[in-house]
Amino acid sequence: MRTIVIWSTVLILATAVNAMADEPKLETDDQKTLYALGLTINRSLSPFNLSPSELEQVEAGLADGSLHRTPKVDLETYGPKIKQLQEARAAAVAAAERKTSQAFVDQAAQEPGATKTASGLVMISVTPGTGASPKITDTVTVNYEGRLADGTVFDSSMQRGGPATVPLNGVIKCWTEALQLIKVGGKSRLVCPADLAYGDQGWPPLIKPGATLVFEVELLGISQPSAQTAPQSEQASSWYYCNDAKAYYPYVRECPSGWLQGAPQTARPGQ
Repeated sequence: MRTIVIWSTVLILATAVNAMADEPKLETDDQKTLYALGLTINRSLSPFNLSPSELEQVEAGLADGSLHRTPKVDLETYGPKIKQLQEARAAAVAAAERKTSQAFVDQAAQEPGATKTASGLVMISVTPGTGASPKITDTVTVNYEGRLADGTVFDSSMQRGGPATVPLNGVIKCWTEALQLIKVGGKSRLVCPADLAYGDQGWPPLIKPGATLVFEVELLGISQPSAQTAPQSEQASSWYYCNDAKAYYPYVRECPSGWLQGAPQTARPGQ
């Protein structure tokens, strides 16, 4: 599916590259909309982490394709290497991000009241709860805010209009572990290393490969509704939104009322 997304992006950009050669005018709604389209399409290229000089090489290929000029390389030879390049760049970004994040995790573990579990999760109690703690098979209702290590908010239940309801066996490992340690009415700050969040894959362009995430989570209640899992064959290329949880897959992996499908890269957690 990712390969299809990449080639779709190349084809669309090849059509638009001549119009973007000069500084675009953003005077009409159509011009602004087309500019926004360019920003949206760019998200598919973000996993490559292109430098300015590398972007020039990509633009040269787009121009040749758009103008039907003879390609300078054999696509049958180099086309399959696109995925290899993406994976190599993601691994490099992940390694650098993990190295930077480790100091952040270590510092959080030294804060007053912090607890570090065997998995590497760091928990800091903000408000102790007085109710029951959920089991892994339970569904919970929470208020939450998610931040990157630099403080950027990438998701928030308040931005989505209210508390989220999620199954503990259908969320990232950090939440699955931490919420079983919180009592109803309690609120904790969670520092989630990459292995407990989105790993070396990340969720570009919002969450880098290897990123450590920080959540403030307030446990409001526990329930046990049935759930519907997002279609496995579609997960990689489409955004699925769950009204029950007020969140997107893969941040939430099950949805009691069924998933609403959106076009890839047109929406993301936090927007």
